[in-house]
Amino acid sequence: MRIDLIAPPYSGHLHPVLAMACELARAHEVRVLSTPSAMAQVARAGLVGVPLLDADAERTLDAISDPRHAVRNHPLRMHRQLRAALDVMARFADALRALYARPDTRPDLVIADFTVPAAGAVARALGIRWWTSLPSPCVLEASDGPPAYMGGLSPGTHAGTRLRHALARIATRVFKRCVHRVHRTRMAALGLPRLYRRDGSEAVYSPGQILALGVEALEFPRTWPPALRFIGPRLPALGEDTPWLTPRAAPRFVAGRRHVLVTLGTHLRWAKDAFDARLRALAVAMPDIEFHFTDGDAAAAHHAHLGNHQRLAYVDYARWVHRYDLVVHHGGAGILYQCLAAARPAIVCPQDYDQFDHAARLQHARAALWLRDPAGLEPAVRRAFAEPALFAGLPALQAAVRATVATHPLVTLVADDTSR
Repeated sequence: MRIDLIAPPYSGHLHPVLAMACELARAHEVRVLSTPSAMAQVARAGLVGVPLLDADAERTLDAISDPRHAVRNHPLRMHRQLRAALDVMARFADALRALYARPDTRPDLVIADFTVPAAGAVARALGIRWWTSLPSPCVLEASDGPPAYMGGLSPGTHAGTRLRHALARIATRVFKRCVHRVHRTRMAALGLPRLYRRDGSEAVYSPGQILALGVEALEFPRTWPPALRFIGPRLPALGEDTPWLTPRAAPRFVAGRRHVLVTLGTHLRWAKDAFDARLRALAVAMPDIEFHFTDGDAAAAHHAHLGNHQRLAYVDYARWVHRYDLVVHHGGAGILYQCLAAARPAIVCPQDYDQFDHAARLQHARAALWLRDPAGLEPAVRRAFAEPALFAGLPALQAAVRATVATHPLVTLVADDTSR
């Protein structure tokens, strides 16, 4: 079968797509479609890459994905971000239509990251099967349970909480409808004349298969869309170099000492210097602990070392996360599941988007501490080391991750698909 996998060039979206592509390439003809900056990683993974868009579009995408401030649920910031994203999506859709202009250039199946809904619209218009890849299942709307993007809501424990959740779900849908109405002309041109289908499901996700790249054991109870399938996180082999990353020198580990990895992911540049300043102060206050801060910049090579503090350009999570005694992270899906796969205790300090929802789920599952204020970093680290029982849920979640991945659900879904 010919399968195209589509993702933006950012680690949290591209890396799971590359992992899926490597898995499927053993039995199928696979291509990875992304922007030019992603092609080097695609090639290092041993895959066929097809670049779309240009340098100007990439700069726009970078500004969208890594703004100079938090977006959260700020209506005007979300509006500006969406407007810029729609412009890029229109160019992306045109490039995809050009690629698929001839029937012999079209795949049998498109698997597109959820941030590229235009890919699904183009595929649907051309009669190509389309599945959605979703690293953060919590963002899906549901008829029950706490909605996402509301600061990290937890399950309702009484009627009042459940009522607030219901009102929040209504507010989410009303806001989305209003935004769609404002941009309805451009949305319709992208193949999204409406946000919701007749059955109430969200039109930006595939009605056939939504591949949830996580485990249901971490999620709060809710009624999932019929198309959703939990296939587990798509991660490189633990303890080995990630095949699509450029090899680099290892972090410096000190025998007999405890090590803490601190990461805010590949974006969030506006938050990193301030957070690292706190970490440097913490390194002075806790001289018996080694602290490693990573900027998440795979294109850089800096590695500063002062006392028990290191600032590294990039740390390969798959290769090194198991060496750390504690991880402080922002709640991104990638590092979240790397920690669960390695059963590493974590402190989650969410910064934006769905990271607050991930923090709520991790703390509820007793797999991490939720740090709501960065000023409390030192007491949180001390507490994490002093009270290991806080992370009692880690073994069960690690087992759930391993069990889900071991069954190779993606390969099975593709092999069993009868809609061809």
